[in-house]
Amino acid sequence: MKTRFFIFALALLPTLGAAELASQTVGAWDRYVQSADAAMQARLQPGRAFLWIDETSARRQQVHAGEILVTGMGEHNPIKVPSGLIHHWMGAAFFPNARVDDVLNVIRDYEHYKNYYNPTVIDSHAILQTSAADRFSMLFMNKSLFLKTALESEYTTSYAAAGNGQWYSTASAVRVQEVEDYGQSGERELPPDEGSGYIWRLHSITRYQEADGGVYVEVEAMALSRDIPAMLRWVVDPIVRRVSKDAVATSLRQTLAAVTSARLVAKLSRLSAF
Repeated sequence: MKTRFFIFALALLPTLGAAELASQTVGAWDRYVQSADAAMQARLQPGRAFLWIDETSARRQQVHAGEILVTGMGEHNPIKVPSGLIHHWMGAAFFPNARVDDVLNVIRDYEHYKNYYNPTVIDSHAILQTSAADRFSMLFMNKSLFLKTALESEYTTSYAAAGNGQWYSTASAVRVQEVEDYGQSGERELPPDEGSGYIWRLHSITRYQEADGGVYVEVEAMALSRDIPAMLRWVVDPIVRRVSKDAVATSLRQTLAAVTSARLVAKLSRLSAF
């Protein structure tokens, strides 16, 4: 799921104009990602909660009952860094009657993302796949804020078993390029780190646990964007938070629908074989 959750909308208003990605902004992002990855490794230690939903008694019950939980991480979200903002969201859902393999088979089926995550994902393709790591490309667009800019992006993602029906994966965008005026006569692909700056970097951590007759799935979706001028922050901040939260929840729902559909197709295929 990971990068599906990269699909979450972190768009800023297009009227903000072009932005420049500074080296100190990239440095702050790299340190934040390293910290998040270290926190993931700490969850693998004995006595630590593997899932975020297990950090309080009520969360697993809510999720198992069918509620999709989405919340911003940290005291402040987005987090202000030099000339930029780091957005960090946690989403959790329960996929009933599924196994981890069912979920991973959908998540690694990059050729069908445009069907699973329509209309946000326009196209996607696997570049290289091994048993434990993938590289793929994706063209996606945030239409919720009426932007005319699409993003052409490339990702690396890895998968690891953690024992006891638990898996986790990490994914990072190794390239993000804006396609200005996508679908218009003047469409053009900008060089990396140029353009509006509404998404500069992406990273995600996804955890899976097979239990209670299904699979718990939770994703930490992180993105680096340009800063918002103080004079516009009071208008833009609520929009960014609302759209980002809704997009994480929508991605989880779409993944659940894709897993359910794939399981149904497989079942019908087995029955027709008799």
